Amino acid sequence: MATPAAGTLYLIPTVLAEDTAVQVLPTQVPEHVAALRYFLVENARTARRFIKQVAPAQVIEDLRISVIDKDSTDAQVRAALQPVLKEGLDVGVMSEAGCPGIADPGALLAREAHRLGIRVVPLVGPSSLLLALMGSGMNGQSFAFHGYLPIERAKRVAAIKQLERNAQAQHQTQLFIETPYRNGQLLEDLLATLQPTMRLCIAANLTAPNEYLRTDTVAGWKGKLPDIHKQPAVFLIGL
Repeated sequence: MATPAAGTLYLIPTVLAEDTAVQVLPTQVPEHVAALRYFLVENARTARRFIKQVAPAQVIEDLRISVIDKDSTDAQVRAALQPVLKEGLDVGVMSEAGCPGIADPGALLAREAHRLGIRVVPLVGPSSLLLALMGSGMNGQSFAFHGYLPIERAKRVAAIKQLERNAQAQHQTQLFIETPYRNGQLLEDLLATLQPTMRLCIAANLTAPNEYLRTDTVAGWKGKLPDIHKQPAVFLIGL
């Protein structure tokens, strides 16, 4: 049960691509951003820019904006939620892109909020993982997200082989991502490692004007890979 005096923690989705807020965010997102005075964000600079974009009337200097990222300690997470718990302030949590808590340190805040009895409200917005899965044509009944694969090539190849075994044994779609400047190396390893009949989906720049999303067999991708160097992408393999 929520603490009577406590405020609410709102998980606020942001855009995946620049200048797409009007197309991808429902009206409840800018309405909440306009009403809130306290924000916990992954990056203060981009958060301020997003706030000003979707809620132009907000006076940035009047807002309380604190950074909670992957390097934040448990003590910092607890301290960040004290104004919500003791002062009754509502707070908005924002990631760098997409939905807080999905492959994102916002999950730390939601977990602690639940422990403290603070109400948690996720708002609707774009998730690159779900958009990629939706468009892939792969199994959406059973899927797993694995984050980043290992950087070292031998370990990365071993991880790819394990993902392929998971996909085959469980008929489960496997999702993962890569640092954009290493997309090319990852794609090369995928084509060299996976069986020719395994299906691979490449989803890049989702919601942007130059969005790319295509699924084919590994054999079908040979010689036809897109140039997605330094572009945010999601990769999926499945049957």
